[in-house]
Amino acid sequence: MRNPNGYGSVVKLSGKRRRPFMVRSAVHGYDDRGFPLFDIIGYTATREEGNILLAQFNSDPWDVDRAKITLQELFDLWKEKKAPKLGESNRQSLCSAFKHCSKLVNKPYKMIRSYQMQETIDGCGKGYSTQGAIKNLWGHLDHFALELDIINRCYSELITSAPIPPTSRVPFSNEEIHTLWEHQAEPWVDSVLIFIYSGWRITEMLKLKAEDVNLTENTMRGGIKTKAGKGRIVPIHSFIRPLVETRMGEGGPRLLNYEGKAISESKYRELWGEVMARYGMNHVPHEARHTFESLLDSAGANRKCIDLMMGHTSKDTGNRVYNHKTIKELSLNLELITNK
Repeated sequence: MRNPNGYGSVVKLSGKRRRPFMVRSAVHGYDDRGFPLFDIIGYTATREEGNILLAQFNSDPWDVDRAKITLQELFDLWKEKKAPKLGESNRQSLCSAFKHCSKLVNKPYKMIRSYQMQETIDGCGKGYSTQGAIKNLWGHLDHFALELDIINRCYSELITSAPIPPTSRVPFSNEEIHTLWEHQAEPWVDSVLIFIYSGWRITEMLKLKAEDVNLTENTMRGGIKTKAGKGRIVPIHSFIRPLVETRMGEGGPRLLNYEGKAISESKYRELWGEVMARYGMNHVPHEARHTFESLLDSAGANRKCIDLMMGHTSKDTGNRVYNHKTIKELSLNLELITNK
């Protein structure tokens, strides 16, 4: 039966093809040579499948277009529309995770199933942090695709990633700190030492901008989590001063940079894990913060000064204005740490 005018057609192409039937829209003009102009909707294995696709197109052309959207196209649209609404660290982590999905970038998103999503996690060769970021990314993309009516169910709900290991909160031992100093020139060991002797949380450290580090006054200013922790000042211990100077000399927007750019938390945790594995240690970044507090306490530092540098709320902190006297007092207490 002939299709009505303006409906489109299904034509069989010559030669041996896996999908020999071309589905095309109605003619919408002619070129300079008099050949008809039409849009190719898709290709099918049988004429029956072609007629179904053509019927879907005439029912709602957008349905067919959405079915063609690839992972790469959806990600680019998500990055434009949704990613800017996320926090900087989260956004960087998700965008970094996308590289582990590279084998599927040209696949129509509607055709991606949970086992394929799971393969991107299982095959990434990374730890729980990166695996979690990939899983999180699939969740974001699924919900965006659902919003656009590209899919009608979220397969990301079926995938899993390595669990976050329990935080033992065991400080670095003196022997481990000594080992780190012996290898301070090795990649990223310096960053672990900076953590240990400054007490920043990982999110706080990675957000420290170059202008937050004042080598003239020998201080770092940062903090983001609590009212007591925001905008706090931590003096630069004399042990890590050369390490900080070297980092600052490399340029870049932050104190810690990766390839000249701000480093994401997932990438830093990956590099941290490499350092730990290299020297047979088993610590998470937050344990460097506990080490800092433990070193100060063991050295007999003033509790008020410890709380100010840690960003803790304390009855003893009182006025939190960092005048020159306060900064000098913090520095004197910090230098009580002599373990190296």
